[in-house]
Amino acid sequence: MNKNSSQTEANKKWQDKNREYTRYLNARSAARGFIRNKATLDDLEELRLLISEREEKLKDN
Repeated sequence: MNKNSSQTEANKKWQDKNREYTRYLNARSAARGFIRNKATLDDLEELRLLISEREEKLKDN
């Protein structure tokens, strides 16, 4: 087994073991990419509202 396939195997094993965290990281990356590269002014306005609502909800808990 070469170095790359060993690393790929190790990555897959880690991802399988940490599925929920992997989903979190993927979602966070997608959100950041959307904001940086594709979001319109209307999108950003809506996201600000959603972020404010989420912050309030987290503060209440």
